[in-house]
Amino acid sequence: MGEQLAFDLPHRTALGADDFLVSDCNALAVRLIDIWPDWASAASVITGPAGSGKTHLANVWSLKSDAISLSPDKRGTFDLDTLESAAAVVIEDLDRTRFDESSLFHLLNTITEKRISLLLTCREPAAHWPVSLPDLASRLRAIPVVSIGTPDDTLLRAVLLKHFADRQLDVDPNVIGYLETRMERSMDAARQLVAVIDRKALGSKRRITRPFAAQVFEEIEEDASND
Repeated sequence: MGEQLAFDLPHRTALGADDFLVSDCNALAVRLIDIWPDWASAASVITGPAGSGKTHLANVWSLKSDAISLSPDKRGTFDLDTLESAAAVVIEDLDRTRFDESSLFHLLNTITEKRISLLLTCREPAAHWPVSLPDLASRLRAIPVVSIGTPDDTLLRAVLLKHFADRQLDVDPNVIGYLETRMERSMDAARQLVAVIDRKALGSKRRITRPFAAQVFEEIEEDASND
């Protein structure tokens, strides 16, 4: 077995969750969590693709700020009564949730009036949302936004290694290097890729070597091209 991989990346404990790896692509989002309650605005937004760490950071912030989690009901409205005793609120995946625009606008007004901290997470900035209520669109665009970007090489390799380690799989550095240079550059893709390799290794009772990883990767690419 080759030399074990090591990465000089800061680790931050998510207050009961797994360690969060910090790199250039997510450093600003981490800093946003760190500097609370000294935010420039009552509300802040973290954007980023699926699996980029938005929920992880929202969990860190929720525990730090004692925030309540809020979601719209079946009609898309928010229960503003829950804000009466709240000091902080987190709403996740807002752009992927059906919400009533008037209700969200009133929620944002209430947040401002009561000086309640609000953290929103979403995949796309509010400027890209199909919001028809002008006042709501204006209010959303005014909220400061911090984006989590595409993972850099060091972070992507470290994430691959972590997912293998979480499955108690000790892989050669050549496996990580091969995958990192060919895979889709996203945290979610890293998670899915490791899961597929693990499943196929168990099914075939083979060690995860570079040739095996290459074979699995080629099968995934072939399946994707046939879809």
